[in-house]
Amino acid sequence: MVRLEHVNLVGKNIEKSLAFYQAAFPHWKIRAEGGGQWYGKSRRWVHFGDDYQYLAISDFGEGENRDLSGHSVGLAHIAFAVDNLEALIHRLVAAGYAVHKPGADADFRKNIYFLDADGFEVEFTEYASDLPDQRNA
Repeated sequence: MVRLEHVNLVGKNIEKSLAFYQAAFPHWKIRAEGGGQWYGKSRRWVHFGDDYQYLAISDFGEGENRDLSGHSVGLAHIAFAVDNLEALIHRLVAAGYAVHKPGADADFRKNIYFLDADGFEVEFTEYASDLPDQRNA
């Protein structure tokens, strides 16, 4: 079996990052945290997730995230499959996050995009089928 264990994000402010991801995933927790040096610059980091997957978030970022409407090399977005998209949207909007863009119109899935505090685009998808051919159409 292969599964994605974690994604490592470099941001500017861990508390602002955590506020977004805690609103999205209230059952996740800080699994570990620490600090140190990264190529001569001090940093703090947290691992935020559950027992099987997490986001590694550091606070030593400089500059702005890539222009998502451009063609620069870099991360386009990360995506999470969720059981209840409407509840997730409600939690994020109630926490002050606006929908970045709507998802595609599809028969067997609903999705939506938000931006986190550092400008990473995050897609959330709810599937209405367990059949791979329908889910992946």
